Amino acid sequence: MSASTIAVVGGGIVGLAVAREITRRFPDVGVTVLEKEDRVAAHQTGHNSGVVHAGIYYRPGSLKAELCARGRVLLRDYCAEHALPYDECGKLVVAVDPTEMGRFDALERTAADNGVPGLRRISREQIGEIEPHATGLAALHSPHTAITDYVAIARRMAQEVVAAGGEVLLSTAVTDVHRSGRGSRLQVVTDRGEVHHVDQVVLCAGLQSDRLGRRVDGEREPRIVPFRGEYLRVTPAKQDLVRGMVYPVPDPRYPFLGVHFTRRTGGGLEVGPNAVLALDREGYGVRPHVRLGDAAATLAHPGFWRMARTHWRTGVREVRGSLSTRAYLRDAQRYVPAIGPEDVERAGAGVRAQAVARDGALLDDFAIVAGAGVTSVRNAPSPAATSSLAIAAYVVDRMVW
Repeated sequence: MSASTIAVVGGGIVGLAVAREITRRFPDVGVTVLEKEDRVAAHQTGHNSGVVHAGIYYRPGSLKAELCARGRVLLRDYCAEHALPYDECGKLVVAVDPTEMGRFDALERTAADNGVPGLRRISREQIGEIEPHATGLAALHSPHTAITDYVAIARRMAQEVVAAGGEVLLSTAVTDVHRSGRGSRLQVVTDRGEVHHVDQVVLCAGLQSDRLGRRVDGEREPRIVPFRGEYLRVTPAKQDLVRGMVYPVPDPRYPFLGVHFTRRTGGGLEVGPNAVLALDREGYGVRPHVRLGDAAATLAHPGFWRMARTHWRTGVREVRGSLSTRAYLRDAQRYVPAIGPEDVERAGAGVRAQAVARDGALLDDFAIVAGAGVTSVRNAPSPAATSSLAIAAYVVDRMVW
């Protein structure tokens, strides 16, 4: 192995897991993580539901299915080793309408093929035994689906990288990556006027993965189309009405799981997220925000318009829920009727980096491209946080030295 210095671009949980994996395998290699924010886990890692997925949803044989199953176990053990929050409060995926039963049966087969531990199908009466305030015709119970604190995990990984001799440089945005003359080394240019000369670069740029990847390899596709996921916080008087998690049966046409109820490790209960087109890739406020460059990039992509023509009805419904708490709760109350609009308040939001192909297809699986000197994580949506330690091993296995 000839490389002696590696730059990892992105200080989210995937980037930090990759950096940690490199330091563990190759103690003599210099590793530098470059993060544009003043803290790690500032973007997708710090704005999600905190769920550790058990692998119910993912196409058997896909990279998602493989790395989620492996990653869940690695993450569970990591949290135990470092005394980090990890609560197997369990999940119910509930069918509430007879028209959902075909999708429900297919989901059960997918989960079984993926070897989801402890999964069982339960009846209407059994739903009440697990979640007394939930209703439905039938449910899949996943007892080993858990919740955790991904920001705390990311911070611990960053500490490990530094303890192993690596660097985590904050407030350092990468503006360009290019070859050093005719040599094999790479130059990583930052907005601080620094140039890092390295042998390998790993791009884990999340919401900016398409832009940075294009600068490195010239590939314009797939393009990131950001989706904003808004959360509602259940007020203290009703937050104990859900013991773990209550999810709908997802629509297989979309890589989103639908609005659900999720407990948080720090206490409390949230409803969400929805999936609304984001016009700011980093807009996490309670209300949507427009960043002209991001909006223009989305609207200029042919794949966006092809996707929009196919799924506009769903988009209208999601926007309606974004504008009205009552409309947002209308679907959620089908699963937990006792929690209504008067029992919630607007909380924060996350933004999901969803890769969209030029033909308008929503890319569902992880996409990791390895070339000479550069490895690019081009699509890593949920369950990337669950899978982060397994993704890291996969990336390092395939780096071209």
